[in-house]
Amino acid sequence: MKSFRFGLWVLLLWGFPAMVWPQENVSELPELAAQTTKLLTPEGIGVSLRGIVLLGVLSLVPAIVMMTTCFVRIIVVLGILRQGFGTQGLPSTQVLTALALFITFFIMYPVWSTIYHDALVPYQEEKITATEAWDTGIKPLRKFMLDQLQNTGNTDEIWLFWRHSSTPPDETRLGEYTGDDVPLHVLVPAFMLSELKTAFLIGVQLLLPMLVIDLLVSSILVSMGMYMLPPVMISLPFKLLLFVMVDGWRLVVEMLLVSFGG
Repeated sequence: MKSFRFGLWVLLLWGFPAMVWPQENVSELPELAAQTTKLLTPEGIGVSLRGIVLLGVLSLVPAIVMMTTCFVRIIVVLGILRQGFGTQGLPSTQVLTALALFITFFIMYPVWSTIYHDALVPYQEEKITATEAWDTGIKPLRKFMLDQLQNTGNTDEIWLFWRHSSTPPDETRLGEYTGDDVPLHVLVPAFMLSELKTAFLIGVQLLLPMLVIDLLVSSILVSMGMYMLPPVMISLPFKLLLFVMVDGWRLVVEMLLVSFGG
């Protein structure tokens, strides 16, 4: 009885693929079994794990772009500008996001170009190891984030996150630390917080003229007794007219470029 069960299992394992697969592919079964066995070895598992890690890193690329580039400041400023107009979603979110991405590419091109030529190309040519490529490639990005923190005067955010991190600085040596001593996991959130603060400061400057127009229109409507007429219907054309007359889009983009030292 046991031999019968064993023969039945052998028939199912080897006979079923032969019935399902075309005859010309049956000869490939031993090769397929050998490949499967190779994948189960430590070397094969290591290659598979590296592929999984690579896919995970690629899925984090949008978040990395948002956290370590100028995208956050630009998209927040453009969003505040649209909110100040009160145009009910015009320009659309897709348009503002595309504009913010292209401006980001323009500003970050020198940084990414340096990373590509100094780290990625030598690594692809096997002149340096992966660790050396990482250490070389992260330097331009760290310099960009540190420069923005210093230009905006928000270096206090570094100490905020560093003092609350798992590796706080030595309080007796604060004056001896340089930008290279700041850990990356401290620099990134400090940079993001600085970008949000700077974006809101720029946004307030853009909202003030629009607020003045809204107040003037509201005062005129109230003095004329037109309480039922929404002030937005009257102020919107004036805000758009003023924005077009002063070439507003050019001024906003120029303000953003200058804020990054461009």
